[in-house]
Amino acid sequence: MTTVRRLGIYGGSFDPIHFGHLAIAEEVRWVCDLDQVLIIPAAVHPLKPTHGAAPHHRLAMVRLACAGNAGLIPSALELERPSPSYTIDTLRICQERYGVGVHLTLIVGADAAGDLLRWRDPDQIARIAHLAVVERPGYLFDPATLLAAVPAFTGRITVIKGPQLAISSTDLRHRLATGRPVRYRLPDAVLDYITRHRLYQAGEA
Repeated sequence: MTTVRRLGIYGGSFDPIHFGHLAIAEEVRWVCDLDQVLIIPAAVHPLKPTHGAAPHHRLAMVRLACAGNAGLIPSALELERPSPSYTIDTLRICQERYGVGVHLTLIVGADAAGDLLRWRDPDQIARIAHLAVVERPGYLFDPATLLAAVPAFTGRITVIKGPQLAISSTDLRHRLATGRPVRYRLPDAVLDYITRHRLYQAGEA
């Protein structure tokens, strides 16, 4: 009997990656009974065309943040192909790489889920992957709206209440640019990397 591999797909800017991202990945891995979660930095996000740090820096920070946790796997998948990064393409590549029998769960925050109808081929996304929507402070997710537009998601959405850590990469970038403290909001190894490479400062990338 062949065991079906259960993988989470967690993409985003990760600019920089922080404890909120890591807590979400761990929570979804447990709730959805996933074997591993791929953490995939986008080269250029179609709906967020600019980043504070270059792709190779964001990937390096993801690798540092995931070190020591065999359940979280850094992936350069979206950096290895031409940008922009479309989720449907990533899911199809994962099917090819891990086999069509792989069980894929796409992990998104409630804010991103609200934009899902603007993504490329949401109907095909629903046919390839289950959707794990993690609620975030200040964002409400209404599954009915998504299901009305994309019926293929019926029975394929899991809404997860937590963790709801009010940490944002935007705020971290602002804090880093203005010299405010960020410790205990992201892993020490990531903060050391940011400091060493002078990321998120005026004129730096």
